[in-house]
Amino acid sequence: MNKIRVYELAKLLGKSNAELVALLKDLGVEVKSHMSSIDMETAALVENALKQEGNAKTEVASAAPAPENEEKKAPARIEIDPRATVGDIAKKLGKAPADVVKILIEEGFMVPANSVPTEDILTVLSIAFDVEIVYADDSKGSAEPEKAGEKPDSGKKGKSDKKAEPEVKVARHVAEVSAPDAKPRPPIVTVMGHVDHGKTTLLDFIRKTRVTEGEAGGITQHIGAYKVNYNGNEIVFLDTPGHEAFTAMRARGAGVTDIAILVVAADDGVKPQTLEAMNHAKAAGVPIIVAVNKIDKPDAKPERVRQQLSDYGLAPEEWGGDTVMVDVAAKPGTGIDQLLEMVLLVAEMAELKASDSVPAEGIVVEANLDKGKGPVATIIVQQGTLRRGMIIVTQTSWGKIRAMLDDTGKPVDSAGPSTPVEILGLENVPIPGEVFHIAATEREARDAVGDAAKRDTEGPKSRGKLTLEELYDQMQSEDIPQLNVVLKCDVQGSLEAFHSTLMKMSTDEVRINIVHEGVGRISESDVTLASVSNAIIIGFNVRPDANAKKLSESENVQIRLYRVIYDMQEDVKAALEGMLAPTLRENIVGQAEIRAIFKVPKIGRIAGCFVQEGSIRRNTKVRVVREGVVIWDGSLSSLRHFKEEVREIAAGNECGLSFSGFQDFREGDVVEAYEILSEKKTLDI
Repeated sequence: MNKIRVYELAKLLGKSNAELVALLKDLGVEVKSHMSSIDMETAALVENALKQEGNAKTEVASAAPAPENEEKKAPARIEIDPRATVGDIAKKLGKAPADVVKILIEEGFMVPANSVPTEDILTVLSIAFDVEIVYADDSKGSAEPEKAGEKPDSGKKGKSDKKAEPEVKVARHVAEVSAPDAKPRPPIVTVMGHVDHGKTTLLDFIRKTRVTEGEAGGITQHIGAYKVNYNGNEIVFLDTPGHEAFTAMRARGAGVTDIAILVVAADDGVKPQTLEAMNHAKAAGVPIIVAVNKIDKPDAKPERVRQQLSDYGLAPEEWGGDTVMVDVAAKPGTGIDQLLEMVLLVAEMAELKASDSVPAEGIVVEANLDKGKGPVATIIVQQGTLRRGMIIVTQTSWGKIRAMLDDTGKPVDSAGPSTPVEILGLENVPIPGEVFHIAATEREARDAVGDAAKRDTEGPKSRGKLTLEELYDQMQSEDIPQLNVVLKCDVQGSLEAFHSTLMKMSTDEVRINIVHEGVGRISESDVTLASVSNAIIIGFNVRPDANAKKLSESENVQIRLYRVIYDMQEDVKAALEGMLAPTLRENIVGQAEIRAIFKVPKIGRIAGCFVQEGSIRRNTKVRVVREGVVIWDGSLSSLRHFKEEVREIAAGNECGLSFSGFQDFREGDVVEAYEILSEKKTLDI
């Protein structure tokens, strides 16, 4: 039976992918995404549904676009905080966090319930539960960044004496969703992969053949980010970040990349650096498009590459998976058009939007000290419009923009969302990955940088990282506790044994997630990934190099080194058991009967009791029971034997009891003393 993909049908009908996916679900047709295939009978059903609503005017076969003004019932609106986790959103949706995580895993997002979702994850959840997930209006950040873009003579006062907050996260998602004038913006793409697999060749071909319309071909790239044009649509490529820089930027809160292209050579297959790049992209929650390169080589085996990647969780969509894979040959340019089309398709489903009217914010991509120009920084604007003359602030630097250059070296006066520019005028060189925003005055900018430096000096290690000893405290807020691990071993055989052992230790109550695994020494990249993923590093017969050890100390990342696999197994088992919530059990300590009631001035009523069983202790909890019904539960304020205050009264003795905040007791009531015992759970592994 002939089939057609959802995105192809959307093109024929002149509909957006999101609209068609929603329509299919309304018709009872279950599709995972725009890459899913449907048969022609279902396509005809969709066409008829559109005709009945008066929106489709031609048949699918005629390829005539249908009107885009289909009226649809507005989905339910859910407001969330920008810091809300997947688990928080699940509660808003009235779903169990495990169910939401399961849906995300099916869509290719390996994220725990305690992670903050990316825009792509929010889109998936919106479609899956037929809701509109937006950020609350009052959670856009402090008032200072919003007013920072105003001119000093705007006449607005009252808060002008407050200091700008240098650590304001780039509220890209907030601007995209809540700004009334938000418009689609170009996607920002990072190309990653193993060395010599053709990343640079691919970027060079794209840059030389797809430069923005109106520019001369073959222009030398001036900065580490540039725009290309494909069929009238712009795409921004980041040329600077390898997977290590990619994760280092994310470690500073810079979620700049929208899509990652993973380049794999068809004649070489999946290599350790390929897996490392893939795991870094997965940990960032960034959609991955695989470019199977060098298919023009005689020994190219693209199907073998697909098989290898599917073994590591990237199943190609033509095999029923969710990962877009495109065969390309970078040198002659074979398949490049299809690759760019897939990038635009994934970007369309993500519904990337930004406002150019809000205060400008963005990310520092790279920075250096030029002998002639001074401090120079390449930045990407994520929202708002950056203009020459504005005062820009990062965590470590500030300055008034004296000049801006685009990716071809031409001077520009302004830059909107998803625009890379090189800026001059900073006081010193910022750190790549830092977030920038606009300040109203130079004094405000100077104070903001000074406050950030002071915080770094006073508490450089204030951000706690996970250790095996602290797992229980770290995981109390999670529904399903999870231990993230970066695993490094000396040889492949050891790696497979450790991987198998760790996976077998996961249970329904607690699980292990291997963020990354590989053979060889523990590197800075491993430490950075562990820092971002809140993971520990487990090494077998390997050691961290000097830089990795130094970085692990500064980032508070725990490295556990072993030479015997059973030692690792015992340590991890103990840690996992610590992550389990203990069993709470009530233990009855003693029981007494109230036989007389005395009134004492300034104290109130005292219960004269006879201890029948066990003992009554001063520091235990007590409850008063009347005819089998508990009428009060609390603690003792006084325990006396005659006139003497005591700690404990054993069975067979009389005592006087007074209760904290309770005096409505009667003769014949029973007093039970009890304690809550916490019993540690164990795992049968």
